[in-house]
Amino acid sequence: MKWRALAFLSVAKLLAMGLWFSASAVMPALAAEWSLDVSGQAWLTMSVQIGFVVGAFVSALFTLPDVMNARHLFAICAILGAGCNALIGLFGNSLETTLVLRFLTGAFLAGVYPPGMKIMASWFREGRGMAIGLLVGALTVGSASPHLLKTFGSLPWRHLMLVSSGAACVGGVICAAFVGDGPHQAKSARFSWAAVGAALGNRGARLATLGYLGHMWELYAVWAWIPVFLAASFGASGMTNAVSAAALMSFVVIASGGLGSAVAGVAADRHGRTTITILSMAISGACCIVIGLFYRGPPIVVGGVALVWGLVIVADSAQFSAALTELADAEYVGTVLTMQTCLGFLLTMASIRLIPTAFDFVGWRWTFALLAPGPALGIIAMYTLRRSPMAERIGGERRLR
Repeated sequence: MKWRALAFLSVAKLLAMGLWFSASAVMPALAAEWSLDVSGQAWLTMSVQIGFVVGAFVSALFTLPDVMNARHLFAICAILGAGCNALIGLFGNSLETTLVLRFLTGAFLAGVYPPGMKIMASWFREGRGMAIGLLVGALTVGSASPHLLKTFGSLPWRHLMLVSSGAACVGGVICAAFVGDGPHQAKSARFSWAAVGAALGNRGARLATLGYLGHMWELYAVWAWIPVFLAASFGASGMTNAVSAAALMSFVVIASGGLGSAVAGVAADRHGRTTITILSMAISGACCIVIGLFYRGPPIVVGGVALVWGLVIVADSAQFSAALTELADAEYVGTVLTMQTCLGFLLTMASIRLIPTAFDFVGWRWTFALLAPGPALGIIAMYTLRRSPMAERIGGERRLR
């Protein structure tokens, strides 16, 4: 039964999360049609992040993932987010209107991402890292899917927005109709202001969240700007069809994180969540520094480095969440997860905006290197957690002494 829930929930998440980068995938078309500068393009991505942060904050403030049934919250928010995204395809004719609708899309996605992890945690106690890893893997592939659709050059950008919206609606229906509540589901909590303050009340939860913040400083800035980097690098190398090749490579790079997340989940259940997160951040931090050195180089080399980056950059993501479900009060797991993601996505707004600003000063050679301090901070946090007595509560861990 739990494997059926895992399969259906993963598919639902994959379909729903295509909303996230639907506008980013058609950025060149929007930039040409609306004469957008770099700042306008950055705001198209950041508006979703801002919406997600606001939605997550409101959700956590009123403990919605624990007061409401998480499956129902997932389905409602997926369908409402799809509606906002579809309005862009139907009526979006200016940056200002689109920013408002992208903000609302992000706000509703805050009711999809954390509740999905809570649902999965209710089905798995043993193998939780693997299960949430597969779920985040589905999220990753879903986030990459608009880049794949973009490779079909004849598909107008408005149609892509509508296709991604339709998929998200189907995802919401699947979650509501085919995913049940797991045997480890805590009883619905009563609203409590104290629960908000206590969400990160223990040291282990704070360290896991700090590790997550280091990871998030890097992740969404890379997902947002690696398509632009690849297109520029491929074009500068003299490659023909650089734009379409970069779109396809962007899909492969981002979607490969789905495989990385699944493999890391299995490994984390066996060898410890802190070990896997530290290893993942060490490799991705190195990629931050070296990928710019290959700018303008042979596309196969640039693409290869980007692929390694894509595999590891999201591999640790699920393990921060899995650790938090093991460290937090079971009654308010949904609220704690929402608080964690709220803080993480708040941070991404700064790193996403940093990239085009840094590019003006140092170019592509060193721009991504400015993301490396995030993984470095995350490594310190997770190593500290590994040495803490709290580590004994985390699946697969053996405390360092």
